[in-house]
Amino acid sequence: MTGRRGARNLGASTPHRRPYAPGMARRAFPLDVGTEAFAPFLGEWLTAGSHGMLPGVALHGRASIDRLEPAGFLRMRSSIAEDVGIPEGVAVLGTDGDSGRAVLLHHDQRGVTRIYEAAVDGRVLRWWRDAPGFAQRYTLTAAPDGRTMTGAGELCRDGSTWERDLDLVYTRLEV
Repeated sequence: MTGRRGARNLGASTPHRRPYAPGMARRAFPLDVGTEAFAPFLGEWLTAGSHGMLPGVALHGRASIDRLEPAGFLRMRSSIAEDVGIPEGVAVLGTDGDSGRAVLLHHDQRGVTRIYEAAVDGRVLRWWRDAPGFAQRYTLTAAPDGRTMTGAGELCRDGSTWERDLDLVYTRLEV
């Protein structure tokens, strides 16, 4: 049976709840313990750095890492102010509750979507992909005082030689 606009009317016999809508009360979900380790990286950040393929070009931008509702995933956003071909991007990071495996799903303004493996060890967050012809890895290290982070990226096109990619220093925005 269909209702307005061709939507299927599930009626009172279905066990499904109505989806969340603004203004509706909703139940709190527990924090995903797998994402608790990512706490040092949460926040709003100014970035400054360089790219291995853009010698002599200083890069400036912004990044943010926050929890998505209902606290099971993290969202990472990034942008570079200079018009040098580095696209704005967004990523969702989450962990498997059974295996502990973490993955980062990235999408950028060009429409490019990639899946990266991810891992956190203390104040070091890493993500990588081993795609033939274009492997990438990034290491993000949070300072003990939590006010800065250093990111170092590398890429590999031939399966053995790693080149500098995007290197950034992140400075926490005090809100």
